[in-house]
Amino acid sequence: MVQSLNTKAEYIDPATWFRGGPSYGKLMIGDKGFEFYRDNNVNDYVQIPWEEITYVIADVYFGGKYIPRFKICTRLNGDFIFASRHARQTLKAINQHIPAERMRRALSAWQKVKRNIFHKK
Repeated sequence: MVQSLNTKAEYIDPATWFRGGPSYGKLMIGDKGFEFYRDNNVNDYVQIPWEEITYVIADVYFGGKYIPRFKICTRLNGDFIFASRHARQTLKAINQHIPAERMRRALSAWQKVKRNIFHKK
C-alpha cells in the first residue's frame, strides 16, 4: 500500500494524468504536496511536494470559463499534465500553497501563430 505524502487532505477531485495515454484516478491536494492516485492500479501514482513545483501552467479559454488541463513543472522530475473535473477549484486549492507569480496562463493559439510568424532568426 502506498503511504501518502500529506498529513491531511484539503481537496480531492477526479482527474486524468496525461502521460502517453490517459490515466484516470483522483488527485489530492494536501498540506505537504500534490498527489495523484490511479483508480485501477494503486501502485501507479505521483507525489509532488510543494517545494519542488516551479510553475503551474493552465490552458484557459473563453475568459476563464473553460480550463481543460494544467501542467505542473518541477525542478527535477520534468512536467506533469493533468485535467480535473473541477479545474477552477483545483487551481484555487493549488494557489493556497503556490505563490500567484508561479501560476501562469498558457499561450493562446493566436499568440503561438504570431510568435512563429514574427520570430527573428
